[in-house]
Amino acid sequence: MKRLADLIDAFAPADGPPPDRLGRFFLWVLRGSVPAILLALLVSVAVGATEVAAAAIIGRLIDLAQARGAEGLIAGSWPWLVGAVLFFLVLRPCLMGLSAALNALTLGPNLYPLVLSRLHRHTLGQALSFFDDDFAGRIAQKQQQTARAVTEAISESVNTFGLAVTAVVGAAAVMGRINPWLAVGMLVWISGYVVLIRHFMPRIRARSKARAAARAVVTGQVVDTLTNIATVKLFSHGSHEDEAALDALGGYRGAQIDFGATSALFRFWLMTLAGVLPVLLIGGALLLWTRGAATAGDIATAGLLATRIAQMSGWVSMTAMGIFSNIGEIEDGMRTLSPPHTITDAPGARQPSTARGAVDFEEVSFGYGRPRPALNGFTLHVRPGERVALVGRSGVGKTTAVSLLLRLYDVESGRILLDGVDIRELTQDALRAQIGMVRQETAMFNRSAIENIRYGRPEATDEEVYEAARRAEAHDFILGLRDVRGRTGYAAHLGERGVKLSGGQRQRIALARVILKDAPVLVLDEATSALDSEVEAAIQETLDTVMEGKTVIAIAHRLSTIARMDRIVVLEDGRIVEEGNHARLLAQGGRYARFWRHQSGGFINLAAE
Repeated sequence: MKRLADLIDAFAPADGPPPDRLGRFFLWVLRGSVPAILLALLVSVAVGATEVAAAAIIGRLIDLAQARGAEGLIAGSWPWLVGAVLFFLVLRPCLMGLSAALNALTLGPNLYPLVLSRLHRHTLGQALSFFDDDFAGRIAQKQQQTARAVTEAISESVNTFGLAVTAVVGAAAVMGRINPWLAVGMLVWISGYVVLIRHFMPRIRARSKARAAARAVVTGQVVDTLTNIATVKLFSHGSHEDEAALDALGGYRGAQIDFGATSALFRFWLMTLAGVLPVLLIGGALLLWTRGAATAGDIATAGLLATRIAQMSGWVSMTAMGIFSNIGEIEDGMRTLSPPHTITDAPGARQPSTARGAVDFEEVSFGYGRPRPALNGFTLHVRPGERVALVGRSGVGKTTAVSLLLRLYDVESGRILLDGVDIRELTQDALRAQIGMVRQETAMFNRSAIENIRYGRPEATDEEVYEAARRAEAHDFILGLRDVRGRTGYAAHLGERGVKLSGGQRQRIALARVILKDAPVLVLDEATSALDSEVEAAIQETLDTVMEGKTVIAIAHRLSTIARMDRIVVLEDGRIVEEGNHARLLAQGGRYARFWRHQSGGFINLAAE
């Protein structure tokens, strides 16, 4: 059993991006599993052969019984009788058992994780813009839908067509042995069956694809609503979201009705055609028997094969409908999941161990594909260990600059250097390993507090995690956490996106994570915006210690953060319009000084400008 389960490496990676053509896509997601699939298909073919052999053996035994009578049957035909017993009690059960084991232990448990792991791995490598343009729930649903559809399509194809094709071809051969006209009748019926399949399957495939797309719309709508449930409740828009969900469900219902109508019509014609075969073969064998051209055993063989294949035709057609439905869902998933990565590592990209921390923006322009760029010829040189603050109104390019530094997006023109090396010449993982970042909107995993902090450095010890939490003023409130399953302290789970924590608590855990990472470049994007003044004052001393010896790029509106920076850079329309330390910029009486005059309660009120 274990050997059968290990015939496929369920987590083997795939090379390159998934192709956007169906056949090549199948080869990509299934690479490495093909030998096991072919083995299962071969066994399925053998099982199909036993279906034909069983009918032929029964027909032969009837003819022997009729020819030799009751007294001579056992004495003259014992080899046939023993062979029949071994066939029905040993060979046939063993082949069917092996076929079942290959499906239950080799294909079923391995194909789904193989396909899903490859699709998920490819999706993780997509640029941030890929996720900006879609719903997270929809992407996850497409991954699982495609993996399930591939698994079912392969399993059903192996189970059905190996057995069915062999049975039908074998039946035609047996009918030809009895009488060529029976073989002709069989071939005519097969031709009609093929025409029926060719007519309906493309329609079922197209309607299945439309149904999958409509289902994804429903998933995206529901996930979007539930993800923003607090906003829904605050604005009393439950009825509005209900209507939006009903609209999406209405689209899915219409697509499902189209699919169901095609399916029902297909099944009607299928059952009609299935009824033709017994009439054709049994009636033909009886007619031949009346003319002395067939035996009683031939009639029994024709009857067994006709009824078995008629039954099988219904099963095969329903399976075929399922397979083409799955292919439609695979094509729908391919459309979402197969786009190649837009941000990739260059061939031979470097992996520096530790950076000094020199950061240079040289004539960088970037606009998220829009005509008006967020950064326009932006040039900034940050020395190793220098602390620089970026200041400006919302939308002037501050967050864009740090996102480009992390290669969450690629510059449209210009370049960014780390220690004199274009960041596009570094691997993305190596680049981001040199940078620790705390964002204004800090998200947490729905995992334990200790796992969320340890994300900064997975090999860190528990004591190192606790120390980082203490330095971020998070240790005390973490000890008081308790989740719905009774887990407490550092073992308590934080809920989806950390919803069980306040904004200040999330930012303190994010700070602890960055403290634990201890990267040479530190990026703070409104890192203390959610903290109250008392906690911020306590953390500020920690931040001063953490920033020692590091290159710091900070985006903040609070004076306590900005005033301590070595240099303050003021941005306007994606360019630098002022720079200098706090005192020098105030003395200049320019834009920064006007920001300062409009401050209120410790904040620089940029909105007033």
